[in-house]
Order: sequence, then structure tokens, then C-alpha cells
Amino acid sequence: MSSPCDPVSPTGRRSLWQHRDFRRYLTGQAASVAGSSISSMALPVLAVLELDAGPAQVAWITFMGQLPPALLALHAGALADRHSKRKQMITGDLVSAAALASVPVAAALGRLSPGQLMVAAAVQGAAGVLHDAAAISLLPSLVDRSLIQRSNSRIGALFAVAATAGSNLGAALTALLGPARAVLGDVGSFLVSAWCTARIQTRETTPTRAGSRRLHAEIGEGLRYVRRDHRLRTLTLVNATTSAALALLNTLWALYLLTSLSMSPTAFGVVLGLGALGAAAGALAAPALARRYGPGPMMLVALALTPLTQIPLLLASPDLAWQIVIAAALFVQLACAAAAGTTQRSIRQIVTGEDMQARMQAVSTWLTSGARPVAALVAGGLGTRIGVRPTLIVGTCLLLVPLVVLYRSPLRGLRQMPKDRDQPVPSRPGDPLVRPPVPSPSPSPSATPANEGQRNPAVGGGGTA
Repeated sequence: MSSPCDPVSPTGRRSLWQHRDFRRYLTGQAASVAGSSISSMALPVLAVLELDAGPAQVAWITFMGQLPPALLALHAGALADRHSKRKQMITGDLVSAAALASVPVAAALGRLSPGQLMVAAAVQGAAGVLHDAAAISLLPSLVDRSLIQRSNSRIGALFAVAATAGSNLGAALTALLGPARAVLGDVGSFLVSAWCTARIQTRETTPTRAGSRRLHAEIGEGLRYVRRDHRLRTLTLVNATTSAALALLNTLWALYLLTSLSMSPTAFGVVLGLGALGAAAGALAAPALARRYGPGPMMLVALALTPLTQIPLLLASPDLAWQIVIAAALFVQLACAAAAGTTQRSIRQIVTGEDMQARMQAVSTWLTSGARPVAALVAGGLGTRIGVRPTLIVGTCLLLVPLVVLYRSPLRGLRQMPKDRDQPVPSRPGDPLVRPPVPSPSPSPSATPANEGQRNPAVGGGGTA
């Protein structure tokens, strides 16, 4: 039987596009992704060309934007499980809009400095953590669990297209309006996201916890929840190790293409555009591939192909034919990343209790976000010490780690998507990692259950949280 939140098409198949709340959710999140791509294009140009920021200042601006997820992801997840996810998303959007709006205002007054860009990046990064923790964990309450994989597939594909469109729009706005005023495009995207979120009508039940219940206790509960369920533990480790390896590669990837392989900026942009198309294709194909081959084998093959896609980069020479091969390899790499990423996220959302969704996701975000800055520093040190190409070889070898993690798990034999969090994972007899599913932790004895109230790479080289 269908519900108002789970409409059925005339053919009898459940339809996502007739689901108004899902459309509002998807529109808001896609607008935010596109807007963030505008800022990613405009802010570096603003810092380098108009503020004469040096390499150290540019690095600090980037670092300040990446630091909040590593520091705040666990807290944001606990807050999202404790309070209204929609209100947290709207708050994050409005704070992000205010932080970025200060940039063109300061530029118009002639008072913009690299220091303000650092502060804006840090505030926007913190607000983004709050928003994302709630946005990702809100999806399972909007659609039926049988539609989660299809929903993530549509989200992943649209996000890849939105990111590409945002980058192109950012380049156009920067050329027409200047980099400072181009940032207003991102400000507008956050306002659109907040408006769409406010229009979501699906009621959200948030459990009440006693006032004596400390936030760090709920964070620890989330960490234990992921650690005790072998499915969540395995997929989180796969995600984090993939993200670390790709972050190491991505740190030096552009430098290697533009200098060692003498690729022009135009060719570099075309290669990135083809990669985004690969991400969209992989996300859209993920449900069909999982149904035909099983989510476990499909993810295993995707992880096995990913290191192979680095081989053309390591063998290439400055030549047009090699540029085409590298573009094709990036298409395959991001298609694999999107297919595996949307599938593993769907599995984690399906097997997790509603009251643990945000904290479960926060653990993954915390590990992946913490791994990226460390991997970037390692890449810089190795690139200086042993050279760029040998460092890329090290990163390629590290891509074998998530493959081994998944291969040693019973999830490699998963032939169909779990139906709910109580469905066990098929495995071979005697597999030491098989454990019964862990139910959602109940409140502590001191807590008083009650109703507290009623009420989104990326796919990309960095992995999917």
C-alpha cells in the first residue's frame, strides 16, 4: 500500500518525480551544489588576482574551509538526531548565505582582505557541516526505504550535473561581474535551498532526550553503533580509505596534467567535464547494476577498476591521444566512484534506525573529511621529496586498500539490497565478521522518552560520504 509520501504511478510503479517533497528536497540541494561550484571558481580568482594572495594565504583559505567538517561533523550529526533536521538545514543555509554575502559587500566598500576570506570560508564550512549532516539523514524519512537507492541515484546524477553547470556559470559570472559579485550567485543558491527545505511538508519525528543527556554521550553512541554493525563499519572504512587515496591523488593531479603533461587549461576543463558526465552516468546506472549483479559484487568490481583508471595517467606523455585516453579513464573512474558511492550510502541508510541516521552519517563524514587534509599534506611532502609521478604511484597503490577491506567482508556476497535494518547479510559459513544486526540504541535510563516536535563528490574524486 502506498502513502501520500510514497506516490505510485499509473503503471503501478512507485514514482519519485510525483513525490513533491522529494522534488523540493532535490531542487534545494542541487541549487546548493551548483552555488558552491560558483564559489569554488570565484573565490580563488578573487584571492589571487584581486587580493594578490600568495601560495600560503591561498592554502590557508582552503584549509579553513576544509577544517570544520573534520572538527564538527560528529557534533552536527548528534544535533541533527536530537533536533529538527529541516530547521538545522535552513539555519545552515542562512548562515552560509550571510557569510558569503559579506565578501561582495566588503569588496564594494574596499575593505576585503585574505583574512576575511579565511573567516568566511571557516564560517561557511561550519554552517555547511550542520546543513549536510541533516540533509543526508533527512532522505530516509522522506521516501520509503525501498526507494532509497533510486533516490540516491537521482541525487548523485543531478549533483554531478549541477556541479559542472555551477563551475561553468561561475566562470561566466566571474568574467561578466568580477569574482566578488559572482559570489552572489552562491548566496542566492543558499536562499533557494532554504526556501525549498521550508516547503517540505513531510512530518519529522524527533525523539526527546532528557536535559542531562550530554551531546558527547550521543556522539559516542553513534561511534559505537557504526563499530558494532559490520555492514556500517565495513562501508565506512571503504569510504574513508577511498577518500584518503583519492585526496592524495587529487592534490597533485592538476599540477601533473598542467605541467608534466603540458595540458592546456581548455583541455583540462574538457577532461573535468567528461569526468562529471561519468559521475552522472555511474549514479544513474547504479540501481540497475545492483539489481543485475548484486550490490556487493558491483561495488567490488567498481573498487577494482578504480586503481586501473590511474594507469593511463602514469604512462601518458604530452600528446592529444593521451589526453583523450586520460579523459576516458577519468570518466570510468568517476562512474565507478558514483556507482559504488550511491550504493554504499543507500545500504547504510537502509540498515540504520531512523533515530541514528545523522550520527551514522556523521561518523563517515568525520573520517572522510579528516582524511582529506592529512592526505593533502602527505601528498605535498611526498611530491617534494620523491617527485610528483612517484607520489601518484603511491596513491594508486593506496586505492587497493578499500578493495581489500570490502573483499574481506561478507558484504562482497550481497546479492540484493537490504529491505530494512533487520535483514541479515548473506555470507559463507564460518565467516568471522558475520554478526546479528545491532538495533538502534535506546535512550539511557536517565532519559525521559517523549515527543520533541514534528516537522545533500558528490560525487567526485574525493569519495562519497
